[in-house]
Formats: sequence, C-alpha cells, structure tokens
Amino acid sequence: MTKPTQERCDWCRGDELYEAYHDEEWGVPLHDDRKLFEFLILEGAQAGLSWITVLRKRENYRHAFWDFDPEKMASFGKREKNKLLNNEGIIRNRLKIDSAINNAQRFLEIQSTGTFDNYLWQFVDGLPIQNDFKNISQVPATTKTSDLMAKTLKKAGFNFVGSTICYAFMQATGMVNDHPVSCPRYSVCKALV
Repeated sequence: MTKPTQERCDWCRGDELYEAYHDEEWGVPLHDDRKLFEFLILEGAQAGLSWITVLRKRENYRHAFWDFDPEKMASFGKREKNKLLNNEGIIRNRLKIDSAINNAQRFLEIQSTGTFDNYLWQFVDGLPIQNDFKNISQVPATTKTSDLMAKTLKKAGFNFVGSTICYAFMQATGMVNDHPVSCPRYSVCKALV
C-alpha cells in the first residue's frame, strides 16, 4: 500500500472527532454571526486547555447555552450561573462562565450597530489570509492582526480574548488558512475565498 502524498495536519491525527473537525470546519471561512459567537465562547473556554477537551464538550455547551443563543445567555443570572457551575458536561470555571455571559452581552451590543461578521472580518479586510506554511511548526501563536483583534475586543468589553485566543479563533473560522500546503485541506480552504 502506498502512502498518500498529502496528510492531515499533525495536530488532529488519531482521534475521530478531531479529524472530523479538521476535515469539515477548521479553516473554513465562517460568516454566520451565531456560529462566530459560538467559536469565540469555545475558544475562550479553551484557555489553558487543549482544543480537543473543548471539542468533546461542545454538544454539552450547546445544550447549556441554548445553542449559543446570545439573548438567552446575556440574561443569565445567579441561578443559571450556579447551574452551569454544577454542569459536569462543560468546563466549570467561574471566570469562563462569567466571561461567556459577559461576551453575550457585548455581542448583542455589536449586533445593535451591524453584524458580528463584519465587525470581526474587518481585521482581515473581509478575505481570509492565505499562508503557505510547509509544516505546522511554522504557524505562529499570535500575529499583529490577532493583537489588534484582541485589543479591539477588550476595548469593547469582551473577556478571554487575548491575542492567542483570537489567533486560534481566526484559524477556526477561516479568517486565516493555516493548513500546511501538504495538507489536503489547504487547497480546499484556499478555494473557499
């Protein structure tokens, strides 16, 4: 049997859920406000953890946060917070839960003046950045663009939106194509401009 000339990114190999996420979502340009909001909340939840940990809890997050309904999340009070802190299906970190509720409120403020999509995609002038890395070790953890996004989001009152989180968010939502050129998804994502 011959080895395929192109292989998936190293970071996802060996886990069916991770591979499906890589093959279907990571790097695909996303323009749906609610889905962008979901990724922002999940990337914040990931802080200090591995992405696979969050990915395995994603369905639980969807259930706990009413499918990431920002209006419902923004209205969560003490009772809902306590319920979330006792929910074993999500990451039970008080700061991250408070941040998700706060970020829902900030999201609604952004939406009151336009789309979250336009607000976020302005950082890449509306088009994905197409990198041409040979291997995943060349991919940065932050860039000037993610620095600016983080600074802007923090100024707007968002939490858990540091530059590293923002860059991971940009990768996940296709604002940047960081599949190495040897990955079969590189050309697929590049064609989705």
